[in-house]
Amino acid sequence: MRVLALLVCSLALEAASPFLVEPYLQIGDARGLQKSETFALLWHTPEGSGGWTVEVKAGPVWKKGIGWKKMPPPASRRVAVSGIEPHLVWRAALAGLAPGEEFQYRVLEDGKQVFISRARARKSAAQPYRFVAFGDCAAGTEDQKQVAAQAAKQDPDFVFIPGDIVYTRGRIAEYRQKFYPVFGPMLASTLFVAAVGNHDAGNRDLSSSPDGLAYFYYWAQPLNGPAHSSFASLEGPEEARNAFRAAAGVNFPRMANFSFDYGNSHWLILDSNPYAEWSDASLRKWIADDLAATRASWKFVGFHHPGFNSSRTHFEDQWMRALSDVFEAGGVDVVIAGHVHNYQRTYPLTFRMAAAPPLPIREVAGEWRLDKAYDGDKDTTPKGVIYLVTGAGGARLYDPEQTGNRSSWKEFTAKFNSRVHSFTVADIDGRAAEFRQISASGETIDRFRITK
Repeated sequence: MRVLALLVCSLALEAASPFLVEPYLQIGDARGLQKSETFALLWHTPEGSGGWTVEVKAGPVWKKGIGWKKMPPPASRRVAVSGIEPHLVWRAALAGLAPGEEFQYRVLEDGKQVFISRARARKSAAQPYRFVAFGDCAAGTEDQKQVAAQAAKQDPDFVFIPGDIVYTRGRIAEYRQKFYPVFGPMLASTLFVAAVGNHDAGNRDLSSSPDGLAYFYYWAQPLNGPAHSSFASLEGPEEARNAFRAAAGVNFPRMANFSFDYGNSHWLILDSNPYAEWSDASLRKWIADDLAATRASWKFVGFHHPGFNSSRTHFEDQWMRALSDVFEAGGVDVVIAGHVHNYQRTYPLTFRMAAAPPLPIREVAGEWRLDKAYDGDKDTTPKGVIYLVTGAGGARLYDPEQTGNRSSWKEFTAKFNSRVHSFTVADIDGRAAEFRQISASGETIDRFRITK
């Protein structure tokens, strides 16, 4: 009887929930470090919802005498596309946060608390921080759940997803089925940042997936990227295109490319889908200017399609190699990609592209120079950019038979593991960084350090 009573109570609470998706943290518009930090808080509700208030209790949760401070009223956007019940995406600001300190926040509906959680504010340039990265994740598999559970154990300051956030078409329905149910508890207390992959934004035909491109509804990331026409194409009936644009608002297409600072690091996030014309001089200049403008100790670049990859699957998808010279000139330390469902690490390298290939680019010929003296243990000062593929976040693994077959790897590949699902953990502390690749069972399968 007690078990039945608990089940009935649980079902009643679930039925009474005002949320379609519970509140989750986003970086919002705050691309630069601030003395008083902020986050964006998003949640989803049915139409007709209202009376929302958000409050923050800044400072250590154990410290007495700290009261709740009301935040500015939240705003909502209506998402009304074919095949999905119209709903609201709410956004509120969490402000007045001390860098790196723990805080609590709560959401009230008509004065009644309906959600509460705690998190850490963004770290300052003087504070060490940890991030986790994994791509190609929300496939609805047990492997995805295991990676998520192990990633949560690492207690990261933020999570970066280098594309293919949700399978298979980045649809609203897929976010609800495969993303939020798995990552929801972590999203409430940990910042997530994401790049778009081919499954998120590659299909621009809204006639086949009218609830697709949900990335532009459900993420809140800086809008400081280029407004280039190559990112803005849409296909499908005019009614579907208008519905999408109305719901996405200013997020489309600007939110596909952006940069932000975290700790003593600068992050540049790019849309690497084939429609993006990264050979355009104005886009290359935008990247160069962005990297040149920062004074951060570390520079990381994240996107979906890896330029340097030894896997037989997707080997020809090399077009992002064409930006190697811009990354090198801009002092990029590590490039993080997904797309290939395994883990790979290159030697530190520099690359010179051969004569510009005809568009659209796929395979990109050229010459690379490798720093094989760097081992990430005794020699920790790489000469060149290190390229990571961390695409083993939950979808089916590619080419596991290549793991122990070094003859199948390209010369630039130092590590390759496709036997297990895994994720990247990085600890950044001053001018030292340690990277580990952790399997879904918690085993360390690679480790390397970089010092400056």
